[in-house]
Amino acid sequence: MTNGGDAPRALSEPAWLDGVPTHWRIDRLKWSITGLFNGVWGDEPNGIDDIICVRVADFDRTRLKVTDDPPTRRAIEIKDRTNRLLHTGDLLIEKSGGGDNQPVGCVVYFDHGYDAICSNFIGRMVIAAGMHPRYWSYAHARLYTGRLNIPAIKQTTGIQNLDTDAYLNQRVAYPLLEEQRAIADYLDRETAQIDALIAAKARLLTLLAEKRRALITRAVTRGLDPHAPLRESGLPWLGQVPAHWEVKKLKHIALLKSGDFITSDSIAPTGDYPVFGGNGVRGFSSLFTHNGDYVLIGRQGALCGNINYASGRFWATEHAVVAYIQGEHEFVWLGELLKIMNLNQFSQSAAQPGLAVEVVANLGIAVPPLKEQRIIVAHIAAETARLDALAAAATRSLALLKERRAALIAAAVTGQIEISENVI
Repeated sequence: MTNGGDAPRALSEPAWLDGVPTHWRIDRLKWSITGLFNGVWGDEPNGIDDIICVRVADFDRTRLKVTDDPPTRRAIEIKDRTNRLLHTGDLLIEKSGGGDNQPVGCVVYFDHGYDAICSNFIGRMVIAAGMHPRYWSYAHARLYTGRLNIPAIKQTTGIQNLDTDAYLNQRVAYPLLEEQRAIADYLDRETAQIDALIAAKARLLTLLAEKRRALITRAVTRGLDPHAPLRESGLPWLGQVPAHWEVKKLKHIALLKSGDFITSDSIAPTGDYPVFGGNGVRGFSSLFTHNGDYVLIGRQGALCGNINYASGRFWATEHAVVAYIQGEHEFVWLGELLKIMNLNQFSQSAAQPGLAVEVVANLGIAVPPLKEQRIIVAHIAAETARLDALAAAATRSLALLKERRAALIAAAVTGQIEISENVI
């Protein structure tokens, strides 16, 4: 199979189809399927009508397949399973969900042998006769990475919805069936090699993150001297600590106080001073409430208890708890200690989760001498910088592998790669 030569395509065809082999048919995407059936979410399992229900969360967006993770079961009556039962070779399209960084419209291939349906956020696409399903999973991937699904997205609330009629009405290339099969086989082999490298990079990033957490936890709970005598701290969450460290309540180290209210109109995308909310910088203001080095604790929301640092002049909103250091202590040492304490566990259940600040203030902590705090902070800075550099390199490599994968698929499904005839 070779590139289609110099014969031009009609000017009305999409630009991304330039260079497609001239013997490939150009037609609407909808003719690659015989039907699109909306999924259903059903009810809680009842032991009678239970069946596996594939969710968008089960999409492996790298391998373009349904994951092998333990499936979700829902109660779906027999009458509601018509045209919804999945078969090997079906394509599943995400119809609702998504966001700015991961827009709706991802398509994956179903290749499992169990009985299943898909959720109401997904549509089941049945591939037409004379079409190779794996090829079309790659063709949809080309559309997705090329953001050709974007014009078909409608969003009136926080959820994106895919106009499947508009999406399926766009024009695509149709290779001959034997060419579809050859392209799919070629991409299966080539992407499998790239996927193995991607998985290895992902494992490396996980290991680096675990090592980073372990390094910090060890430093702020045991110090840096492995031979230091230990004693029981009397704190269930902490266990043994160096014998010369003092056990105190947090409120004796820092005064915890909520920030000040500010209207959303007073927060701008740019400005003189950063405005910190419960989850970090929200924007900027022409005024400030604090000047110095502080630890900030998120007070409200699902991420309450998370830790941020603020230095210099800034505004702290009422959604942030400011830790005012009492006496001489390293604020970064305190911040790193608070991070490993998982303060979110002390949030109070409500419509809007909120941190029980009084409870946090009375938590016991182990406090090393100031000189040792400074040594711990310097050690954490040096070692995490090294680990972060390795993680940044792995992240860049991971991004390049994903770009290479997307480019390979794009080239193959537009006929830009020559595949030897003996593969067909």
